[in-house]
Amino acid sequence: MCNLVAEKAPNFTAQAVMADNSIEELTLSSYKGKYVVLFFYPLDFTFVCPSEIIAFDDKLDEFKKRNCEVIAVSVDSQYSHWAWKNTPRNQGGLGEVRFPIVADLNKKISKKYGVLLKKPGVALRGLFILDKEGVIHHSTINNLGLGRNVNEVLRVVDALQFTEEHGEVCPANWNPGDDGMKPTAEGVAEYLEEHMS
Repeated sequence: MCNLVAEKAPNFTAQAVMADNSIEELTLSSYKGKYVVLFFYPLDFTFVCPSEIIAFDDKLDEFKKRNCEVIAVSVDSQYSHWAWKNTPRNQGGLGEVRFPIVADLNKKISKKYGVLLKKPGVALRGLFILDKEGVIHHSTINNLGLGRNVNEVLRVVDALQFTEEHGEVCPANWNPGDDGMKPTAEGVAEYLEEHMS
């Protein structure tokens, strides 16, 4: 495992099934100028994975409002992704997912991001939030059985954008609409006096 926070996201080019079901090459660096949520999941046609992918798709409009793209990655082939997308949800498929699903069949992307589980050779549930310059500001890695909270991912995107816009930092339990904190000793003291007593 490696810590990539505050580093430029490792670039990659790989085959992906796009929103319109076409299979194309996707290059991560081509998303410069947008925020990106890049998330890894273990395998197609499994159990927790479709619940996460569909949950991200259900909130996709919220990500788009924030100029944020969502990209999924697993060690399956693009053909497996395509078949899964074209299987109805009531039969264990994904249906019309509107973001790209990248094929990492050679496992190089999962290795670059430090999420490859050697046995059984699948990606853990890694998630990375990139700014518009491709720098990673947040990462989480869950074990195979632990699904992620999409609302929390949105909250962290909001926090990142708040810090960029206001030059303030986001204290514990920050939510959109809450006060930020000036990153100075005086700012911290003022915040704690007002909010933590």
